[in-house]
Amino acid sequence: MKVGLLCGREYSFPPAFLDRVNTLGREHGITAEFVTLTGTKMGEASGYRVIVDRISHEVEYYRGALKHAVLQGTYVINNPFWWTADDKYFNYCVMSRLGCAIPKTVLLPQKGYPKDIDLTSESLRNLQYPIDWDDLLDYVGRPAILKPYSGGGWKHVYKVRNAQELIEAYDGTAPYCMTLQEFIDFDGYVRCFTFGKTDITPVRYDPHERRYLIDRGYLTPDVGARIVRDAQTINQALGYEMNTIEFAVRDSVPYAIDYLNPAPDFERDRITDFYFAHVLEKMSDLVIDRALNPDPTRSWPRWEEMLGIGAPAGFTGAPRPPAIRT
Repeated sequence: MKVGLLCGREYSFPPAFLDRVNTLGREHGITAEFVTLTGTKMGEASGYRVIVDRISHEVEYYRGALKHAVLQGTYVINNPFWWTADDKYFNYCVMSRLGCAIPKTVLLPQKGYPKDIDLTSESLRNLQYPIDWDDLLDYVGRPAILKPYSGGGWKHVYKVRNAQELIEAYDGTAPYCMTLQEFIDFDGYVRCFTFGKTDITPVRYDPHERRYLIDRGYLTPDVGARIVRDAQTINQALGYEMNTIEFAVRDSVPYAIDYLNPAPDFERDRITDFYFAHVLEKMSDLVIDRALNPDPTRSWPRWEEMLGIGAPAGFTGAPRPPAIRT
C-alpha cells in the first residue's frame, strides 16, 4: 500500500512526513513517497491508497488528476471535489446556519471582468449600479475588512474605515471577487490545527506578527470548549480532514473568521518546533489510519444533512464509489 504526498514549495514538512510514515507504516506494508504525475490516462489507477494534497489549489492539472484518482478508488485528503466547489462566503453562510458565530458578511460584485465581457453592454444587465457603499458599511459596521471570497495566505486583505477607503481598496481588487466583513476587535485570537475532522488543537496565534505562541492556558474552559465544538462542526460540514481554522475572540465569543485552509502551513520555522512535532505525528497517524481503514464516505461533505435539507422524494442516495485499490 502506498501513500503519496503532492506538495509545492515546502521544505521541512515533506521529508519529515514521508520518513515518519515509512517508519510507522513498515509493519503494515505501507510506504510513502512523493506523487509523480506525467499525464493521466482515463481509467488508469493512481497507484496510491491515500494521497495527501497540499498544492492542487495552485495547479489545475493536479486538481483534475486527483479527481480522477478518487474515481479510481484513491482516498484523497482533502476531498478535491468539495475543495473545488468551495468558497469562503458560502462557508460563512453555512456555518451561520449551523450556529457558529460568524461576522456579518457581504458578497460584492467583482471590480474587473474578462476582456470578452463588455461593461457597457448587456453582459452585466443583472448588476445594479452604483453600489451603495455606505449602506453596506452600515450593515457590517466600521471599520470593516475587505478580502477575497476565496483564497488565503492573507493576500488582498484590507482594513477600511469609511466609504472612501473602501472604494479606493475595492478599485484595486480586479479580477478577484471580494467580501466585505465585520471587523472583530478581538481580545484573543486562536488558530486551530485540525486532523480528521474532529481532532482539534487550538493554538494561540498573533495575526499581526503571524506567529504561533505556545500558551496552553490561553483559553478559559468555556471558550476553549466552544472553539473545539465549532471547529468540529465546520470540518464535519465541509468534509475537511486537514485544515486550520481561525477564531477571533471578542467578549468570550469566538467568531470563526477563516476556515478555508485545506492546505495549511506546516513549515517548522513558522509553526514552532513544538507544533511541528505535533502536526507530524497527527498527519502521519491520520494517513496510516486511512490507508488501513479506507471508508470513502469519511471525506464526503455533510452540511445538507446537518442543516436538515432533505433529498428529493424517491431519492435513495448516490452510488458508492468503487472500492479502494491496494
